[in-house]
Amino acid sequence: MPPPSRRRFAPTFSFLVLSFLFTSHITIVAAAGAEPDISKLSFENPNLRQAYIALQAWKQSIFSDPFNFTSDWTGSDVCSYGGVFCAPATTNPSVKVVAGIDLNHADIAGFLPEELGLLTDLALFHINSNRFCGIVPRSFKKLKLLFELDLSNNRFVGGFPTVVLSLPSLKFLDLRFNEFEGGVPSQVFDKDLDAIFLNDNRFQFGIPENLGNSPVSVLVLANNNLGGCIPGSIGKMGKTLNELILMNDNLTGCLPPEIGLLRELTVFDVSFNNLQGPLPAAIGSMRSLEQLNVAHNRLTGEVTAAVCQLPRLENFTYSYNYFTKEAAQCGRFGGATVADGEENCIPGKSDQRSVKECSSDAAKPFDCSKSKCAGSSGGGGGGGGFTPNP
Repeated sequence: MPPPSRRRFAPTFSFLVLSFLFTSHITIVAAAGAEPDISKLSFENPNLRQAYIALQAWKQSIFSDPFNFTSDWTGSDVCSYGGVFCAPATTNPSVKVVAGIDLNHADIAGFLPEELGLLTDLALFHINSNRFCGIVPRSFKKLKLLFELDLSNNRFVGGFPTVVLSLPSLKFLDLRFNEFEGGVPSQVFDKDLDAIFLNDNRFQFGIPENLGNSPVSVLVLANNNLGGCIPGSIGKMGKTLNELILMNDNLTGCLPPEIGLLRELTVFDVSFNNLQGPLPAAIGSMRSLEQLNVAHNRLTGEVTAAVCQLPRLENFTYSYNYFTKEAAQCGRFGGATVADGEENCIPGKSDQRSVKECSSDAAKPFDCSKSKCAGSSGGGGGGGGFTPNP
Protein backbone atom coordinates (compact mmCIF):
# COMPACT_ATOMS: atom_id res chain seq x y z
CA MET A 1 0.00 0.00 0.00
CA PRO A 2 1.48 3.41 -0.92
CA PRO A 3 2.06 5.89 1.91
CA PRO A 4 -0.76 8.33 2.72
CA SER A 5 1.12 11.33 1.31
CA ARG A 6 1.43 9.69 -2.12
CA ARG A 7 -2.22 8.73 -2.15
CA ARG A 8 -3.19 12.26 -1.23
CA PHE A 9 -0.98 14.26 -3.58
CA ALA A 10 -0.42 12.04 -6.62
CA PRO A 11 -3.92 12.60 -8.03
CA THR A 12 -3.51 16.35 -7.53
CA PHE A 13 -0.22 16.37 -9.42
CA SER A 14 -1.73 14.23 -12.21
CA PHE A 15 -4.67 16.56 -12.44
CA LEU A 16 -2.38 19.59 -12.80
CA VAL A 17 -0.35 17.89 -15.52
CA LEU A 18 -3.47 16.79 -17.40
CA SER A 19 -4.99 20.25 -17.05
CA PHE A 20 -1.84 21.84 -18.47
CA LEU A 21 -1.72 19.41 -21.39
CA PHE A 22 -5.44 19.81 -22.11
CA THR A 23 -5.24 23.61 -21.97
CA SER A 24 -2.19 23.60 -24.22
CA HIS A 25 -3.97 21.31 -26.68
CA ILE A 26 -7.03 23.56 -26.79
CA THR A 27 -4.85 26.62 -27.33
CA ILE A 28 -3.00 24.96 -30.20
CA VAL A 29 -6.21 23.71 -31.82
CA ALA A 30 -7.85 27.12 -31.46
CA ALA A 31 -4.84 28.85 -32.98
CA ALA A 32 -4.63 26.32 -35.82
CA GLY A 33 -8.33 26.57 -36.60
CA ALA A 34 -8.69 30.32 -36.28
CA GLU A 35 -10.67 31.80 -39.15
CA PRO A 36 -9.63 35.05 -40.85
CA ASP A 37 -11.55 38.28 -40.29
CA ILE A 38 -14.82 37.94 -42.22
CA SER A 39 -14.39 41.48 -43.55
CA LYS A 40 -11.35 40.23 -45.45
CA LEU A 41 -13.26 37.39 -47.13
CA SER A 42 -15.11 37.49 -50.42
CA PHE A 43 -18.50 35.82 -50.91
CA GLU A 44 -20.47 35.12 -54.07
CA ASN A 45 -23.67 36.47 -52.51
CA PRO A 46 -25.07 37.58 -49.12
CA ASN A 47 -26.74 34.20 -48.53
CA LEU A 48 -23.39 32.40 -48.60
CA ARG A 49 -21.94 35.00 -46.25
CA GLN A 50 -24.72 34.25 -43.76
CA ALA A 51 -24.10 30.54 -44.24
CA TYR A 52 -20.43 31.08 -43.44
CA ILE A 53 -21.33 32.81 -40.16
CA ALA A 54 -23.71 29.98 -39.23
CA LEU A 55 -21.29 27.18 -40.06
CA GLN A 56 -18.36 28.78 -38.28
CA ALA A 57 -20.50 29.25 -35.17
CA TRP A 58 -21.48 25.60 -35.41
CA LYS A 59 -17.88 24.51 -35.81
CA GLN A 60 -17.02 26.37 -32.62
CA SER A 61 -19.86 24.50 -30.88
CA ILE A 62 -18.38 21.09 -31.68
CA PHE A 63 -16.45 19.36 -28.88
CA SER A 64 -15.35 16.26 -30.77
CA ASP A 65 -15.12 15.32 -34.45
CA PRO A 66 -13.24 12.00 -34.46
CA PHE A 67 -13.57 11.43 -38.21
CA ASN A 68 -12.73 15.05 -39.14
CA PHE A 69 -15.98 15.70 -40.96
CA THR A 70 -15.63 19.43 -40.32
CA SER A 71 -11.85 19.73 -40.69
CA ASP A 72 -12.27 21.42 -44.09
CA TRP A 73 -14.78 23.99 -42.83
CA THR A 74 -12.41 26.88 -43.51
CA GLY A 75 -12.49 29.78 -45.93
CA SER A 76 -15.32 31.48 -47.73
CA ASP A 77 -16.21 28.64 -50.13
CA VAL A 78 -18.84 27.07 -47.89
CA CYS A 79 -20.12 24.93 -50.79
CA SER A 80 -16.87 22.95 -50.56
CA TYR A 81 -17.33 22.14 -46.88
CA GLY A 82 -17.79 18.46 -46.09
CA GLY A 83 -21.44 17.54 -45.58
CA VAL A 84 -22.64 20.90 -46.97
CA PHE A 85 -24.55 20.93 -50.25
CA CYS A 86 -25.36 23.94 -52.40
CA ALA A 87 -28.05 24.40 -55.04
CA PRO A 88 -29.76 27.22 -56.95
CA ALA A 89 -32.04 29.34 -54.76
CA THR A 90 -35.74 28.65 -55.17
CA THR A 91 -36.42 32.36 -55.65
CA ASN A 92 -33.54 32.99 -58.06
CA PRO A 93 -31.90 30.05 -59.87
CA SER A 94 -28.86 32.19 -60.68
CA VAL A 95 -28.00 32.49 -56.99
CA LYS A 96 -26.21 29.59 -55.29
CA VAL A 97 -27.19 28.85 -51.67
CA VAL A 98 -26.64 26.24 -48.96
CA ALA A 99 -29.62 23.93 -49.45
CA GLY A 100 -28.61 20.84 -47.51
CA ILE A 101 -26.51 19.55 -44.62
CA ASP A 102 -25.79 15.85 -44.17
CA LEU A 103 -23.55 14.83 -41.27
CA ASN A 104 -25.14 11.44 -40.69
CA HIS A 105 -23.05 8.84 -38.83
CA ALA A 106 -20.22 11.28 -38.12
CA ASP A 107 -20.07 10.63 -34.33
CA ILE A 108 -19.71 14.38 -33.75
CA ALA A 109 -20.24 15.73 -30.23
CA GLY A 110 -21.47 19.27 -29.67
CA PHE A 111 -24.61 21.38 -29.74
CA LEU A 112 -26.65 23.38 -32.23
CA PRO A 113 -26.05 27.14 -31.93
CA GLU A 114 -28.72 29.75 -32.57
CA GLU A 115 -26.76 30.99 -35.60
CA LEU A 116 -28.03 27.99 -37.58
CA GLY A 117 -31.18 30.03 -38.04
CA LEU A 118 -29.19 32.03 -40.60
CA LEU A 119 -29.39 29.06 -43.00
CA THR A 120 -32.71 30.25 -44.35
CA ASP A 121 -32.28 28.43 -47.69
CA LEU A 122 -31.91 25.05 -46.03
CA ALA A 123 -34.20 22.26 -47.30
CA LEU A 124 -32.48 19.23 -45.74
CA PHE A 125 -30.90 18.97 -42.29
CA HIS A 126 -29.66 15.45 -41.52
CA ILE A 127 -27.47 14.82 -38.48
CA ASN A 128 -28.52 11.36 -37.35
CA SER A 129 -26.19 9.06 -35.41
CA ASN A 130 -24.02 11.66 -33.70
CA ARG A 131 -23.60 12.91 -30.13
CA PHE A 132 -25.25 16.30 -30.41
CA CYS A 133 -26.85 17.38 -27.16
CA GLY A 134 -28.86 20.21 -25.64
CA ILE A 135 -32.03 21.59 -27.16
CA VAL A 136 -33.19 22.46 -30.67
CA PRO A 137 -32.62 26.21 -31.21
CA ARG A 138 -35.67 28.45 -31.45
CA SER A 139 -33.99 30.10 -34.43
CA PHE A 140 -34.95 27.05 -36.49
CA LYS A 141 -38.32 28.75 -36.94
CA LYS A 142 -36.60 30.87 -39.62
CA LEU A 143 -35.97 27.79 -41.79
CA LYS A 144 -39.17 28.20 -43.80
CA LEU A 145 -37.91 26.02 -46.66
CA LEU A 146 -36.89 23.08 -44.47
CA PHE A 147 -38.35 19.91 -45.98
CA GLU A 148 -36.59 17.16 -44.00
CA LEU A 149 -35.42 17.36 -40.38
CA ASP A 150 -33.54 14.33 -39.07
CA LEU A 151 -32.17 14.68 -35.53
CA SER A 152 -32.39 10.97 -34.74
CA ASN A 153 -29.96 8.99 -32.61
CA ASN A 154 -28.41 11.89 -30.71
CA ARG A 155 -28.63 13.19 -27.15
CA PHE A 156 -31.12 16.02 -27.44
CA VAL A 157 -33.14 16.78 -24.31
CA GLY A 158 -36.06 18.86 -23.13
CA GLY A 159 -39.62 18.98 -24.29
CA PHE A 160 -40.89 18.36 -27.78
CA PRO A 161 -39.21 20.96 -30.05
CA THR A 162 -42.33 22.97 -30.83
CA VAL A 163 -40.33 25.06 -33.29
CA VAL A 164 -41.12 22.37 -35.87
CA LEU A 165 -44.74 23.56 -35.83
CA SER A 166 -43.49 26.80 -37.40
CA LEU A 167 -41.94 25.10 -40.43
CA PRO A 168 -44.46 25.34 -43.30
CA SER A 169 -42.47 23.23 -45.78
CA LEU A 170 -41.65 20.35 -43.42
CA LYS A 171 -42.63 16.87 -44.66
CA PHE A 172 -40.24 14.51 -42.86
CA LEU A 173 -39.73 14.68 -39.07
CA ASP A 174 -37.38 12.25 -37.34
CA LEU A 175 -36.70 12.74 -33.61
CA ARG A 176 -36.26 9.09 -32.62
CA PHE A 177 -33.61 7.81 -30.21
CA ASN A 178 -33.10 10.96 -28.17
CA GLU A 179 -34.01 12.08 -24.65
CA PHE A 180 -37.01 14.28 -25.43
CA GLU A 181 -39.71 14.08 -22.77
CA GLY A 182 -43.14 15.27 -21.75
CA GLY A 183 -46.12 15.86 -24.00
CA VAL A 184 -46.36 16.09 -27.75
CA PRO A 185 -48.58 18.88 -29.12
CA SER A 186 -51.67 17.62 -30.90
CA GLN A 187 -50.94 20.19 -33.64
CA VAL A 188 -48.25 17.84 -34.96
CA PHE A 189 -51.03 15.66 -36.37
CA ASP A 190 -52.61 18.62 -38.15
CA LYS A 191 -49.43 19.36 -40.11
CA ASP A 192 -49.04 18.22 -43.70
CA LEU A 193 -46.27 15.72 -42.92
CA ASP A 194 -45.43 12.54 -44.79
CA ALA A 195 -43.48 10.76 -42.04
CA ILE A 196 -43.26 11.13 -38.25
CA PHE A 197 -40.71 9.22 -36.16
CA LEU A 198 -40.93 9.96 -32.43
CA ASN A 199 -39.98 6.53 -31.13
CA ASP A 200 -37.50 5.76 -28.37
CA ASN A 201 -37.77 8.96 -26.37
CA ARG A 202 -39.47 9.71 -23.06
CA PHE A 203 -42.65 11.23 -24.37
CA GLN A 204 -45.78 10.89 -22.23
CA PHE A 205 -49.07 11.75 -23.87
CA GLY A 206 -52.37 10.19 -24.77
CA ILE A 207 -52.81 9.84 -28.52
CA PRO A 208 -55.13 12.76 -29.39
CA GLU A 209 -58.40 12.40 -31.26
CA ASN A 210 -57.08 14.51 -34.15
CA LEU A 211 -54.57 11.77 -34.98
CA GLY A 212 -56.85 10.96 -37.90
CA ASN A 213 -56.15 14.38 -39.44
CA SER A 214 -52.56 13.44 -40.19
CA PRO A 215 -51.77 12.61 -43.86
CA VAL A 216 -48.58 10.68 -42.99
CA SER A 217 -47.62 7.46 -44.72
CA VAL A 218 -45.38 6.36 -41.83
CA LEU A 219 -46.07 6.92 -38.12
CA VAL A 220 -43.73 5.45 -35.50
CA LEU A 221 -44.37 6.29 -31.84
CA ALA A 222 -42.90 3.12 -30.30
CA ASN A 223 -41.08 2.85 -26.98
CA ASN A 224 -42.54 5.87 -25.26
CA ASN A 225 -45.08 6.07 -22.43
CA LEU A 226 -48.15 7.22 -24.34
CA GLY A 227 -50.82 5.53 -22.24
CA GLY A 228 -54.50 5.81 -23.10
CA CYS A 229 -56.23 4.38 -26.12
CA ILE A 230 -55.99 4.29 -29.89
CA PRO A 231 -58.62 6.76 -31.11
CA GLY A 232 -61.22 5.67 -33.63
CA SER A 233 -60.30 8.66 -35.78
CA ILE A 234 -57.36 6.56 -36.96
CA GLY A 235 -59.70 5.22 -39.62
CA LYS A 236 -59.53 8.56 -41.41
CA MET A 237 -55.89 7.82 -42.28
CA GLY A 238 -56.90 4.96 -44.56
CA LYS A 239 -55.91 6.61 -47.84
CA THR A 240 -52.32 7.45 -46.88
CA LEU A 241 -51.04 5.39 -43.93
CA ASN A 242 -48.62 2.58 -44.90
CA GLU A 243 -46.82 1.83 -41.64
CA LEU A 244 -48.01 2.22 -38.04
CA ILE A 245 -45.79 1.16 -35.15
CA LEU A 246 -47.10 1.68 -31.61
CA MET A 247 -45.04 -1.00 -29.88
CA ASN A 248 -44.34 -0.73 -26.13
CA ASP A 249 -46.34 2.45 -25.55
CA ASN A 250 -48.39 1.43 -22.49
CA LEU A 251 -51.59 1.58 -24.54
CA THR A 252 -54.83 0.37 -22.97
CA GLY A 253 -58.40 -0.31 -24.06
CA CYS A 254 -59.42 -2.19 -27.19
CA LEU A 255 -58.34 -2.04 -30.79
CA PRO A 256 -60.92 0.21 -32.48
CA PRO A 257 -62.83 -1.41 -35.36
CA GLU A 258 -61.94 1.64 -37.48
CA ILE A 259 -58.50 0.12 -38.07
CA GLY A 260 -60.21 -1.94 -40.74
CA LEU A 261 -60.38 1.25 -42.82
CA LEU A 262 -56.59 1.31 -43.11
CA ARG A 263 -56.67 -0.39 -46.50
CA GLU A 264 -53.16 0.78 -47.53
CA LEU A 265 -51.45 -0.31 -44.30
CA THR A 266 -48.63 -2.82 -44.76
CA VAL A 267 -47.12 -2.81 -41.24
CA PHE A 268 -49.21 -2.76 -38.04
CA ASP A 269 -47.38 -3.32 -34.74
CA VAL A 270 -49.08 -2.79 -31.38
CA SER A 271 -47.07 -5.40 -29.46
CA PHE A 272 -45.99 -5.03 -25.83
CA ASN A 273 -48.96 -2.97 -24.64
CA ASN A 274 -51.96 -3.59 -22.39
CA LEU A 275 -54.62 -3.91 -25.05
CA GLN A 276 -57.67 -6.02 -24.22
CA GLY A 277 -60.71 -7.49 -25.93
CA PRO A 278 -60.85 -9.39 -29.24
CA LEU A 279 -59.15 -8.80 -32.53
CA PRO A 280 -61.64 -6.68 -34.49
CA ALA A 281 -63.22 -8.58 -37.34
CA ALA A 282 -62.50 -5.50 -39.45
CA ILE A 283 -58.82 -6.51 -39.63
CA GLY A 284 -59.96 -8.88 -42.34
CA SER A 285 -60.47 -5.82 -44.55
CA MET A 286 -56.84 -4.72 -44.28
CA ARG A 287 -55.91 -6.41 -47.54
CA SER A 288 -52.48 -4.77 -47.86
CA LEU A 289 -51.15 -6.02 -44.52
CA GLU A 290 -47.78 -7.76 -44.70
CA GLN A 291 -46.62 -7.52 -41.07
CA LEU A 292 -49.11 -7.86 -38.19
CA ASN A 293 -47.86 -7.97 -34.61
CA VAL A 294 -50.27 -7.94 -31.64
CA ALA A 295 -48.05 -9.99 -29.31
CA HIS A 296 -47.61 -9.38 -25.58
CA ASN A 297 -51.02 -7.89 -24.84
CA ARG A 298 -54.14 -9.16 -23.06
CA LEU A 299 -56.22 -9.96 -26.12
CA THR A 300 -58.86 -12.66 -25.88
CA GLY A 301 -61.32 -14.52 -28.07
CA GLU A 302 -60.63 -16.05 -31.47
CA VAL A 303 -57.95 -15.59 -34.08
CA THR A 304 -60.25 -15.67 -37.08
CA ALA A 305 -59.85 -17.05 -40.57
CA ALA A 306 -60.40 -13.57 -42.01
CA VAL A 307 -57.15 -12.45 -40.41
CA CYS A 308 -55.15 -15.54 -41.27
CA GLN A 309 -56.26 -15.42 -44.90
CA LEU A 310 -55.14 -11.87 -45.63
CA PRO A 311 -53.62 -12.17 -49.11
CA ARG A 312 -50.31 -10.36 -48.51
CA LEU A 313 -49.63 -11.41 -44.93
CA GLU A 314 -46.01 -12.48 -44.42
CA ASN A 315 -45.58 -12.33 -40.64
CA PHE A 316 -48.34 -12.63 -38.06
CA THR A 317 -47.34 -12.62 -34.38
CA TYR A 318 -50.06 -13.05 -31.76
CA SER A 319 -48.10 -14.81 -29.01
CA TYR A 320 -48.35 -13.98 -25.29
CA ASN A 321 -52.05 -13.13 -25.24
CA TYR A 322 -55.07 -15.08 -24.00
CA PHE A 323 -56.68 -16.23 -27.24
CA THR A 324 -58.81 -19.33 -26.71
CA LYS A 325 -59.57 -20.30 -30.29
CA GLU A 326 -57.78 -20.32 -33.61
CA ALA A 327 -59.38 -20.83 -37.02
CA ALA A 328 -58.21 -23.92 -38.89
CA GLN A 329 -56.78 -21.71 -41.63
CA CYS A 330 -54.36 -20.20 -39.12
CA GLY A 331 -52.63 -23.54 -38.75
CA ARG A 332 -52.10 -23.97 -42.47
CA PHE A 333 -50.04 -20.96 -43.46
CA GLY A 334 -48.19 -21.61 -46.66
CA GLY A 335 -45.50 -19.99 -48.74
CA ALA A 336 -43.37 -17.41 -46.94
CA THR A 337 -45.91 -16.62 -44.23
CA VAL A 338 -44.63 -17.00 -40.66
CA ALA A 339 -47.06 -17.19 -37.75
CA ASP A 340 -46.28 -17.25 -34.04
CA GLY A 341 -49.12 -18.04 -31.64
CA GLU A 342 -47.34 -19.50 -28.64
CA GLU A 343 -48.25 -18.70 -25.02
CA ASN A 344 -51.98 -18.33 -25.51
CA CYS A 345 -54.82 -20.51 -24.22
CA ILE A 346 -55.71 -22.41 -27.39
CA PRO A 347 -56.64 -26.06 -26.65
CA GLY A 348 -54.64 -28.65 -28.55
CA LYS A 349 -51.96 -26.17 -29.65
CA SER A 350 -48.41 -26.63 -28.37
CA ASP A 351 -46.46 -24.15 -26.28
CA GLN A 352 -49.47 -22.56 -24.61
CA ARG A 353 -49.97 -20.96 -21.20
CA SER A 354 -50.62 -23.04 -18.11
CA VAL A 355 -54.13 -23.91 -16.93
CA LYS A 356 -53.63 -21.54 -14.01
CA GLU A 357 -52.76 -18.62 -16.29
CA CYS A 358 -55.69 -19.36 -18.57
CA SER A 359 -58.03 -19.30 -15.55
CA SER A 360 -56.77 -15.98 -14.23
CA ASP A 361 -58.61 -12.65 -14.36
CA ALA A 362 -56.33 -11.54 -17.18
CA ALA A 363 -57.72 -14.32 -19.38
CA LYS A 364 -61.36 -13.35 -18.93
CA PRO A 365 -63.14 -11.84 -21.96
CA PHE A 366 -63.27 -8.05 -21.90
CA ASP A 367 -66.34 -6.05 -22.87
CA CYS A 368 -65.01 -3.20 -25.01
CA SER A 369 -68.30 -1.30 -24.70
CA LYS A 370 -67.43 -0.75 -21.04
CA SER A 371 -63.96 0.51 -21.80
CA LYS A 372 -63.09 4.08 -20.85
CA CYS A 373 -62.35 4.53 -24.55
CA ALA A 374 -65.87 3.59 -25.63
CA GLY A 375 -67.13 7.18 -25.51
CA SER A 376 -64.87 8.35 -28.31
CA SER A 377 -65.14 7.61 -31.99
CA GLY A 378 -65.02 3.88 -32.51
CA GLY A 379 -64.06 3.18 -28.91
CA GLY A 380 -60.49 4.33 -29.36
CA GLY A 381 -60.23 7.43 -27.23
CA GLY A 382 -57.13 9.08 -25.96
CA GLY A 383 -55.85 12.15 -24.22
CA GLY A 384 -55.16 15.46 -25.85
CA GLY A 385 -51.86 17.08 -26.47
CA PHE A 386 -50.82 20.45 -25.11
CA THR A 387 -50.72 23.95 -26.46
CA PRO A 388 -47.11 24.91 -27.23
CA ASN A 389 -45.60 28.08 -25.92
CA PRO A 390 -45.64 30.89 -28.48
